Amino acid sequence: MRTVRTDGTARDDAARPAVHLLLRLGLPRDPLATRHLATFLVVTALTVLVTRALLAAAGYPQLGGGGLHVAHVLWGGLLMALAFVLLLSFLGPVLRPVGALVGGIGFGLFVDEVGKFVTSDNDYFYEPTAAIIYATVVALGLVAEALHGRRPRDPREALAGAVDEAVAGVVGGFSGPARARATARLEEAGDVAGAAQTRALLRAVVDDHDEIPDLVDAVARGTVRVLHVLVRARFVPWVAVVLLVLTSAVSVTRGILVWDGLGGLWWVAAGAVVSGLVGAACAVVGLVRVRRDAVGGYLWFRRAVLVSLLVTQFFLFRLSEWDASWGLLVDLLVLGVVGAELEVLRRAREQAPAPAA
Repeated sequence: MRTVRTDGTARDDAARPAVHLLLRLGLPRDPLATRHLATFLVVTALTVLVTRALLAAAGYPQLGGGGLHVAHVLWGGLLMALAFVLLLSFLGPVLRPVGALVGGIGFGLFVDEVGKFVTSDNDYFYEPTAAIIYATVVALGLVAEALHGRRPRDPREALAGAVDEAVAGVVGGFSGPARARATARLEEAGDVAGAAQTRALLRAVVDDHDEIPDLVDAVARGTVRVLHVLVRARFVPWVAVVLLVLTSAVSVTRGILVWDGLGGLWWVAAGAVVSGLVGAACAVVGLVRVRRDAVGGYLWFRRAVLVSLLVTQFFLFRLSEWDASWGLLVDLLVLGVVGAELEVLRRAREQAPAPAA
C-alpha cells in the first residue's frame, strides 16, 4: 500500500517498521526500569520483615493515646505520596532510584497491615497475612517481567533512553557513568531517526562530576562483585546447588508432615509438596546436564530456584507464616550465586576460540 504525503510524494507503508502499541502511545520503556522495579520490590519485602522484627522486639507498641492509634500504614501512605511528588516533579532519570527506594519503604509499611483490612476485627496477626504479602510482591514482579522481560527493546526505546539521560545532562552536565549510559543507549539505537541529532546533543553536554549519589547502584555493584568473587571458588556454586536440593526436600517433607492436620487447607500442603517436587525435578535435570552442558545445567538450577521463589515459598508462608522467611533468604542467595555463575559461564563461552575448520 502506498500513501501520498501532503507534499505530493509517495510513501511505501510496507517499508515502515512495525510500531508497538505502547510506542504509538508515546510510552517507551525505561532501560533501567527492571532495576528500579526490583529495588521497589526488594525494599518492600525488607521493610515488611524489618517492621515485623522491630515490632516483635519492642512488644508491639502503639503510637497514640486517648483512643487514637497512629498505625504505620499512615507513614507508608505518606512515604508513597512523597515518592509520587518526587517522580512527578522532576524530569530525567536522576530521582528514579530515590523514588523506588522511598516508594518501596512506603509500600512495605502499607502492605504490612493488610491483615487489618481483610478481617472484620482488624486483626494485624491474621495468619494468611504473610502469604498475602508474598503473593502481592510476586504478582508485581510478574507484572514487571511481563512489561520488560518478554519483548526485546526497540531501537527507538534505546534512543529515548539516551535522550532521557540527556535531559539531566543539559542542565547539570554529565558525570562519567551518566555519559557512558547515554552513549551505550545511543549505540544500541543504531541509525534510527533522531540518532544523529541526539549524538550531537550528547557531545554538547559538558562534563560535571557532581551528582546525587545512587545508593541503589552502589549496593547492586557491590553485591555483583561479591557474587563474582564467590563463584571464583569453584565449590561455592555447588554448595548453592546442594542448598537448592535440600530446600526442595525440606519443602516436600514439611508439606507431607502437616497434610493431615490442615483439614480444609489440605491444598496448601499439596501445593508445597507438588511445587517442591517440581523444583527438585528441575534441580535433578540440572545435575544430569551440567556435566556436558554447564550453561544448560545452570539454567535448570535457575528454573528450580524460580519455582521455589514464585510458588513453593507462597505455600510455605501460608503454612508457617514468618518462619518461611529463612527459606526465602536462602532462595535469594542461591539465585544470586546461580545467576553469577551463569554470567561467568556465558562469558567464557563467548570468549572461547572457535573450533578449527
